[in-house]
Amino acid sequence: MGISGYSLLELMAAMALSLTLAAAASAALLASAPVVLSTTSTTGRPGSPAEPVREGSVRAADLLAKLDGCTAVSHGRYRSDDGTRADIPVCGTRDAVFWTADMDIDCDGRAGPLCNSRTDPLFSETTAFQQPDGRYLSAETLPYIVVPAPSGIWNYRDHGIGPGSVAAVIYRDHVQYAVVGDVGPQDIIGEASYATAAGLGVRPDPRGGGTPSGVTYLVFKNARVSPIQDHGAAAAEGERLARKLLGDG
Repeated sequence: MGISGYSLLELMAAMALSLTLAAAASAALLASAPVVLSTTSTTGRPGSPAEPVREGSVRAADLLAKLDGCTAVSHGRYRSDDGTRADIPVCGTRDAVFWTADMDIDCDGRAGPLCNSRTDPLFSETTAFQQPDGRYLSAETLPYIVVPAPSGIWNYRDHGIGPGSVAAVIYRDHVQYAVVGDVGPQDIIGEASYATAAGLGVRPDPRGGGTPSGVTYLVFKNARVSPIQDHGAAAAEGERLARKLLGDG
């Protein structure tokens, strides 16, 4: 007999069984754990470019092909930033409106480790719209877009658009679903939350991140999710409406 009355073979068999049970328990734990999508790069630095997150199966190229051409619904054109030329119209289809512009980073709303007065010198603790519990939106966790304040150029309310309206943001070959979550200046267009940029692989740093062109913002008419912060509902509805726009729904 070996140690404490057990043979060497019996000890080895017991150790093998213990390792097998431990591996099975670890696999079960990993399978049940929620998937967390990071909005930082692999270096862990806030504001660094993130890997794009694929949502749904609708292809960016198909949506852009469907939106080829512009029937303007705005009465004028917007600037992408202060001091730039006003050359961006809001276009419309029967079921949606859209525009193609730059992307500035909105880091406003509920403060967190990535969006706060230290990371954003222009940080505001408020957003135009709020959650049902009265809290302001979190730009770093909720993909949302910013619409211009109503003016003589265009009024988003006239097109069935408001807080929680479902949007699809298209950049290169990626589609990120989002909601209308904030309101910006009357004459400037092209802004989205930190989380929207990160989901598209755009550098989300509010101090110089974003991208200067090539972003298409597609907002569906009369289609809102509640509560506004339910991104899963926005992604599911966005995918359905995008397929309908393509004639697949």
